[in-house]
Amino acid sequence: MVYMKPPEGFHNSNPNLVCRLKKAIYGLKQAPRAWFGKLASALVSYGYVSAKCDHSLFIHSTANSITYMLVYVDDILITGNNVDFVQHVISNLNKIFPLKDLGELHYFLGIEAKSLNDGKLFLSQSKYASDLLHKLMQDAKPVKTPLVPGCKFQSTRTEAAEDPSLYRSIVGALQYLTITKPDLAFTVNKLCQYMHRPLQSHWKIVKRVLRYINGTRDHGLLFEKSHNLHLIDYCDSDWASDQDDMRSTSGYCLFLGSNMISWMAKKQQVVSRSSIEAEYKSLEALVAEHYKKITY
Repeated sequence: MVYMKPPEGFHNSNPNLVCRLKKAIYGLKQAPRAWFGKLASALVSYGYVSAKCDHSLFIHSTANSITYMLVYVDDILITGNNVDFVQHVISNLNKIFPLKDLGELHYFLGIEAKSLNDGKLFLSQSKYASDLLHKLMQDAKPVKTPLVPGCKFQSTRTEAAEDPSLYRSIVGALQYLTITKPDLAFTVNKLCQYMHRPLQSHWKIVKRVLRYINGTRDHGLLFEKSHNLHLIDYCDSDWASDQDDMRSTSGYCLFLGSNMISWMAKKQQVVSRSSIEAEYKSLEALVAEHYKKITY
């Protein structure tokens, strides 16, 4: 059962009055927030701590074990280096909430996970990519690159796209696909810059990206054990590639050992020196926090 405080504007003489939610978890806008609050309080009582970088990630560490729990509404991932303790946590949570243990991770929020030999983990979105292609270009001829070499994005010189809503829908779906396909980050970022008024030239690029996905739908990210826990960062920028405002698009990828853990492509903005220094210090503190937890 989930209880909530009375909403603002509801007057009652009893200050200790609470409201009991009778609808399903998806029945009210406030229900997911109330559910997460109740789950978080239960995890905190078991010794879990919410991560600063992601409040939906809970960490429990002792001298002999460390356990991670990732929460997305009512879907939960749990892992750790002590199998018995993980089962103990699941049993305790099952006493409070009705849980269904689905066993080893195979599929989560459109992401497929496959355990390989030597502790390797392969993440992909092949089913998600197949469903996306089925809407528009299921039998498209594959190409080897998402962009034609030397391709320039422009906001003029061609007519408007015939179906702007379809353009926005497909590009929005491509954004989620970049979770396991960093090779699409730059192209998708450029396509997103023309959501307000897509042209036929932009739509042609979208179709080429779909052709590229058709040939790489089974590609993904491979994570493996590494004795090297050094953080290595690569960054680059195309020089004034935007034909309208002459701004550049920057990109970076961050490796922990041999595993890529973060990446981004973003159009540069005009900012002050102080804001750049503040963002750098924030990123430096975030990396230091991750490194401390991993080395622990």
